[in-house]
Amino acid sequence: MKKRILVGSVLGTALLGVVLAVSVGGAVAHRAAATPLPASSCSGMQGTGDLLIASDLPLQGAGRAQTVQMTKAIAYILGQDGWKAGSHTLAYQSCDDSTAQAGKWDSGKCSANANAYAADASVVGVIGTFNSGCAEIEIPILNRAPNGPLAMVSPANTYVGLTHGGPGTAAGEPNKYYPTGKRNYARVVAADDFQGAADATLAKQLGIKTLYILDDKEAYGLGVATDTKLAAVKLGIKVIGPVAWDAKATSYEALALKIAKSGAQGVFLGGLICENGGKLIKDLRANAPKVKILAPDGFTPISADVQTSGGKAEGMTVSVAGLPVSQLPPAGKAFGKQFCASAGAGCSGGEPDPYSVYAAAAAQVMVAAIAASDGTRASVADQLFKVSVPTVLGTVKFNANGDVTSNPVTIYKVKGGKSTTYKVIVPKNSLVASA
Repeated sequence: MKKRILVGSVLGTALLGVVLAVSVGGAVAHRAAATPLPASSCSGMQGTGDLLIASDLPLQGAGRAQTVQMTKAIAYILGQDGWKAGSHTLAYQSCDDSTAQAGKWDSGKCSANANAYAADASVVGVIGTFNSGCAEIEIPILNRAPNGPLAMVSPANTYVGLTHGGPGTAAGEPNKYYPTGKRNYARVVAADDFQGAADATLAKQLGIKTLYILDDKEAYGLGVATDTKLAAVKLGIKVIGPVAWDAKATSYEALALKIAKSGAQGVFLGGLICENGGKLIKDLRANAPKVKILAPDGFTPISADVQTSGGKAEGMTVSVAGLPVSQLPPAGKAFGKQFCASAGAGCSGGEPDPYSVYAAAAAQVMVAAIAASDGTRASVADQLFKVSVPTVLGTVKFNANGDVTSNPVTIYKVKGGKSTTYKVIVPKNSLVASA
């Protein structure tokens, strides 16, 4: 990994002179080089290739530093590969699915972005989304894309119903996301049924006998809350809830007092930090100080928990599907060191954010699928489910649903106002509903 990233802003007029011979329906046709996606949502193009990869992440709001670093990790991987995938040449654009007003992903932006990807014939792969709710919108649009379906690899989605059914999923899931009947979506992180089982295991290990479970009323939050509840019950833990919290509430004092009076030793926050999670943590600490706070990956980046809670997140745990940087295989550790040494990586303490590692792995998977394809959308999507590729995470491969076959979950703890690695839990299959 010694090549430099080649970054260039490519104007549409400069693209007209570059063509690629591709096989379409057995005939040879010429296609112009990659056409830039709308500047209203996407950054300038990097690389000068013919096939375009887009990333789709929320680049505004409390988690901006995390997701921006993810886009840099993707570009780094593509640059290390010389902006090539086998015989194909690549270009990349980072697209934003959030709005300043919402400070998080926005359903309208997700829909508009997905339609833009589908309409741009040079787009052959999408890396994203970060939020499962956004993925619910984008997957079926990409599934129906012309000459597709259009392949999508997520470094962060964990909602179970995107790939397989089970407790906590909605009727018709996951088939409703794949109207063509062909799968085009995979993820390099464990689904919430594994994360929920890991959090339940953690609660048991912490001596929690009664666990109060909250959710933010969104698909991801309710799903991970349900999965945690089911696993906790199997472990003999008494569960109260899930009970929803109102993201627009100005105070959670009454809810916190109710939790304190319940006798629960722990509370699980099934949802997102951007759903007023900081205020929820603050009021829990003030009114239920003895209750241990457990949260899923929706409460990353942990720096946002600390900041928005006024420093009251101390001691809480946050689970993240995947391995910590310290336990990555040699290739992962080498990536972290070299990436963080690159200009503008924005690493904290010399280590990349865990999700940047998974973004890098998603990029490696996408490159492998494109390299094995004939350059068409349908071929890339087909190859996605056949890859068995060495990545920064180790060898990555998917089952027929698009779920990764390795499912460790890391528990991080807030200590001294910072994120520290607490332990890695690989939940027993008997606790995972889909296992």
